[in-house]
Amino acid sequence: MTKTGRRALLFGGVALVASGAGAGWAWRRNHGQEAQAQASAGRLWTQRFARPDGSELAMSSLRGRPLVLNFWATWCAPCLKELPQIDRFHRDFQPKGWQVLGLALDKAAPVREFLAKLPLSFPVALGGLDGTDVAIELGNLQGALPFTVIFDAQGTPRWHKLGETGYAELAAQAQKL
Repeated sequence: MTKTGRRALLFGGVALVASGAGAGWAWRRNHGQEAQAQASAGRLWTQRFARPDGSELAMSSLRGRPLVLNFWATWCAPCLKELPQIDRFHRDFQPKGWQVLGLALDKAAPVREFLAKLPLSFPVALGGLDGTDVAIELGNLQGALPFTVIFDAQGTPRWHKLGETGYAELAAQAQKL
């Protein structure tokens, strides 16, 4: 083998080891985030959130069926744009056993005003600071909105997205479960 051939083989081997190490690090990082999200999901089911009408929503009441959990706020333009599509998903998929919860990271008064203008067919609760912590624990490391998480019937998070989602994307995810 020529000197050039040995050098190419050596650099190729180093690149292969480096890419394998990088892939291993990425797997451990992502696996750790998934484990963190699953542990946080366990805590989520013990939470209680106020509703805009003053009543309370116990997350445990939503366990046992697939759930789309959408974090939003009245001041978030992409959130407001996606809510009608999420509402359509709720109307179409509720008969198939799906649930939707909008967790508004906002105060009660603006949420009530918004819902008076654009009523939603799915329940809405007020997340407050606890809701922000829940979103971060479920994988929203940037703390930005909108953020959506899909849980299977056992309460395990199966998909999440930071940024605007839509009917077609939610329906495709629902078909995978």
